[in-house]
Amino acid sequence: MPKPALLAHICCAPDASYVVPLLAADYDVTGFFYNPNIEPEDEYDRRLGETRKLKILIDFPLDEGSYDREIWAAMTRPYPNEPEKGLRCSICYAMRLDRTARRARERGFPAFATIMSVSPWKDARKLNRIGALLGRKYGLQYLEADFKKKDGFRKSVEISRRLGLYRQNDCGCRFSKRIPAALGARPGGERVP
Repeated sequence: MPKPALLAHICCAPDASYVVPLLAADYDVTGFFYNPNIEPEDEYDRRLGETRKLKILIDFPLDEGSYDREIWAAMTRPYPNEPEKGLRCSICYAMRLDRTARRARERGFPAFATIMSVSPWKDARKLNRIGALLGRKYGLQYLEADFKKKDGFRKSVEISRRLGLYRQNDCGCRFSKRIPAALGARPGGERVP
């Protein structure tokens, strides 16, 4: 019996290095890289390049969305002082999950997910609430998950290190760049949540 198809939003190669194989146990996974929050553009290109590298290393199909930087900036501009995991992050989650859901519908996927919840800096409850709402809106199944459970983040760090992947210190948006040092960033992007 074939596995159900799933379009999985990928925020970065290190997080995907753990989550994509985990999902592939039960789904026919296609990755979707859509991250207009990442800046500057050379950082975006580096993270996309690492995701392409991972695609080859662990062999999965990868779809690439557009770099809608201006749209993301306009949507988040009114919230520069929001804390990490606050309203600005919810807007960012919704933008990326909405694009993933629309892409899933356009390409005939019955289900979609995001790997973002593996990060200790992402609020899995918010991601799942937004994903479930978008699933209903687009007539798709949203796979609710908190991939940081069962040591998911630590496993992603170990796997990405073993694969030689670039591991960043932040989510990529200009706002997240001001928190790593203040919150105990460690070399290689591992942060103390």
